Amino acid sequence: MADMADRDLQGGDGIRTFPFPVELSVGGVGMQIGPMGTGRTWHAEAPLERVHRIDFHVVMLFGEGPVRHMVDFTEYEAMAGDLLWIRPGQVHRFSPTSEYRGTVLTMQPGFLPRATVEATGLYRYDLPPLLRPDAATLTGLRDSLGQLQREYEDTTTLPLSLHTAVLRHSLTAFLLRLAHLAASAESVRQRSDSTFTLFRDAVERDFATNHSVSGYADALGYSRRTLVRAVRAATGDTPKAFIDKRVVLEAKRLLAHTDLPIGRVGAAVGFPDAANFSKFFHQHTDRTPAAFRAELR
Repeated sequence: MADMADRDLQGGDGIRTFPFPVELSVGGVGMQIGPMGTGRTWHAEAPLERVHRIDFHVVMLFGEGPVRHMVDFTEYEAMAGDLLWIRPGQVHRFSPTSEYRGTVLTMQPGFLPRATVEATGLYRYDLPPLLRPDAATLTGLRDSLGQLQREYEDTTTLPLSLHTAVLRHSLTAFLLRLAHLAASAESVRQRSDSTFTLFRDAVERDFATNHSVSGYADALGYSRRTLVRAVRAATGDTPKAFIDKRVVLEAKRLLAHTDLPIGRVGAAVGFPDAANFSKFFHQHTDRTPAAFRAELR
């Protein structure tokens, strides 16, 4: 799921996004599952130890630790039994000094039906990538993932159409467990049709052109007060802070991983005036855009 900045910057200087490697998947289905380890990749040209972006889901269940992994400019340290869920569009980087052991699941957007996508919260970008299940939850997740792997590798028992259908059901069962863990970890009380969810999805779609809380409230048919209450309940932030964090994140992505001039980065996230963008970025990061870029080069 490429976001607006990607669509506007496909001329070679945007962040490169690697697609789901259907050709590497058993039977050409829209998912893969297997052991982590050296030599594994999802694209021949994807430099896993350099920051890159993918357009599919990755779930890693670690068998050993610690493993350090960067997701959207935050370093996470995973231990044995932890899971890391990276969603489409997030930039991330594998650590060259960590040994990745465990099971990795990748999934192409569109492999699951819409109702399942909503039920499992596949695009809950507000939830943290790192998940730490308790012993009972981990046992359920491991059993579910093991069943999914057995179904994935068994290509002889059923014809392809039935094999794919069984995979979708097994994958849904695992993701429902995972989604419950993710929601519990964040103590999110909102339902899938909530005010906050609609706001979150609208921000993800329009953050590059709309920074106005009132604009989102009007578009969604809510009062500003209702929106403030819903966003605070779900995240602890104001709607404006939520919008600004998404804008800052995309600006960081573009500054770190493209050679776009500062003015074009600002324009890509909704600031036609470069000076206003620099002021906004400094207010939220205590660094100028140029200083942030220099620190990462």
